[in-house]
Amino acid sequence: METRLGCPCGETIVGEDSDDLVRRALDHLGRRHPGRSYDREEILLMARWQRENADYL
Repeated sequence: METRLGCPCGETIVGEDSDDLVRRALDHLGRRHPGRSYDREEILLMARWQRENADYL
């Protein structure tokens, strides 16, 4: 279950669970990055990649 996502703008988005993370990420996109859009699977894939590759970030 992914609950954390780091945005390239520097903000870290944290959710209570995957559903909450997706809601918060979509809200962040709408407020800070209008015109960008990702679907649920893309958001969770980015969060999973960041978690699995944390040593390289």
